[in-house]
Amino acid sequence: MITLHKTIEFQETYPLERIGRKEELLFFDIETTGFSGEYSTLYLIGCVYYEKGCWNLVQWFADTLEAEQELLHTFFEFLKGFSKVIHFNGDGFDLPYLLKRCRAYGLPYDFSHVDSFDIYRKIRPYRELLGLTSMKQKAIEAFLKIQREDLYSGGQLIEVYKDYLMTHESFLFDLLILHNEDDLKGMPLILPILSYPDFLEHKFHLENQELISQPDIFGREHQSLKLVCKNGFSVPTGFQRSNSVFSLEAEGELLSITVDLFEGELKYFYPDYKNYYYLIYEDKAIHKSVAEYVDKEARKKATAKTCYTRQTGLYLPQFSPLWSPCLQMEHKDKITYVPFHMNLFQDEQKSSLYISHVLDVLGR
Repeated sequence: MITLHKTIEFQETYPLERIGRKEELLFFDIETTGFSGEYSTLYLIGCVYYEKGCWNLVQWFADTLEAEQELLHTFFEFLKGFSKVIHFNGDGFDLPYLLKRCRAYGLPYDFSHVDSFDIYRKIRPYRELLGLTSMKQKAIEAFLKIQREDLYSGGQLIEVYKDYLMTHESFLFDLLILHNEDDLKGMPLILPILSYPDFLEHKFHLENQELISQPDIFGREHQSLKLVCKNGFSVPTGFQRSNSVFSLEAEGELLSITVDLFEGELKYFYPDYKNYYYLIYEDKAIHKSVAEYVDKEARKKATAKTCYTRQTGLYLPQFSPLWSPCLQMEHKDKITYVPFHMNLFQDEQKSSLYISHVLDVLGR
């Protein structure tokens, strides 16, 4: 086994104290000859850690197939000095792979004494909201406008390693080591992606609201509500998201949400429809106590779908009933509406819930 160690420049692009004490964090990445822990082998582990005021890179390389067991033993003994491991999709691949290789040799190691921090899993719930094209590291780098060339894929390096085992050529060794080193040095470049969960998971406070009137595609005046919010966090690169009801824009520390208000007629559905009659010619429901005075030919027993009265006004849409009573276009519609007035959002708790509810809808 070959061990390499050196100090490196490690860009702290994200407040690491949000993850843990720097001295307790271990960034790591592995290189293997395949995806299966049963039928392939581990040939390189690289780690980055903070010690004595500087960042260090250590790499353990299996220069023979027989060196794999020593590599595993050395890594897990080294791991005892840390409380948290940081990786990209390690929960899905690296950690289970290493455990399978340990079992293959009967080694008693595991990750039970450390916390696992998977950058991939942390950001995955926000893929739709952020509009990420995929969850690969390259897609995240593109979203953050990071330009980094990776000359070789993991698959190509498998063949390089096989050639190295036969020839032990130094230039092949350098290719393998440098690829792993570049991946580890690239990890801090994508750490700013963690700013998005920070930004989106914390409670927003309404800074300002504005009623906007503008013409629609038919030239008719249409009213929208613009909400501007903050929560003390910010994003390094802005993003936008919209559907037929909401549009969202995040830039720096500001989150702006524009809501299309509905102006027109809606229906309020009475929940206890068995106590109502539907008036056929008036298209509304009235209580039995009043309906008994109506001609029997002009009424019929109300159903859940016909037990309503109609109201006209300006309404705020909602996908869950934060405010009540609420109205609908038709029975069981997912979108409900409440009469809009500027005082609705004076209730700080409900305004924060509404903002969270918009983020949830746009992230589906």
